[in-house]
Amino acid sequence: MSAFPHAQYMKGAHEPPQFVADVGSEVCFAGRSNSGKSSAINAITQRNALARTSKTPGRTQLINFFELEPRRRLADLPGYGFAKVPKPLQQHWKGLLETYFRDRTSLKALFLIADVRRGLGEQDWQMVRFAHACGRGVHILLTKADKLTRNQGASALAAAKRELGGVATVQLFSSTAKTGVDDARRVLVQYLGKEPGGGEPTAGQTDPA
Repeated sequence: MSAFPHAQYMKGAHEPPQFVADVGSEVCFAGRSNSGKSSAINAITQRNALARTSKTPGRTQLINFFELEPRRRLADLPGYGFAKVPKPLQQHWKGLLETYFRDRTSLKALFLIADVRRGLGEQDWQMVRFAHACGRGVHILLTKADKLTRNQGASALAAAKRELGGVATVQLFSSTAKTGVDDARRVLVQYLGKEPGGGEPTAGQTDPA
């Protein structure tokens, strides 16, 4: 059974006035266009088709809002780092996201999706710094961990922790092998405020055994 049986798509927003009501708690998901963001959302929510997956990178061109339960939401942000996206659209996305992070009072945290084999790129770091500067929590999913051996995954996780220096929490993740899915869901639930005393997770709290 899904952890969020009533999860549903709400709307997509191309401009700030189109955002859903700024109430309750919200967590946004961001990442490069080929990082596995939609697959991560579907795995964490246990809803196979909640977020659309595509073989065409850059398909998410709006901020898409999903209600998980009353007053608790996910926001799927436009993917970045895809060269074929026209420059004017890239600039529009930049302004849209700046407004979203700066003004969205219900936004509790950013889940950043990054391919474990590539690590954090400059655009990923820009998202981390911006979210952190705006006072939002940051949790990073190093996706496609099934493509690495256990030792390689452990080394990649340790390197990411050193690089982040406590600015964000980080874990290994695979939507295919279900690695770290339960851990990621627990962090999401904490940020959405569904558990007593569920504040920001402490660094390393979600590291898989």
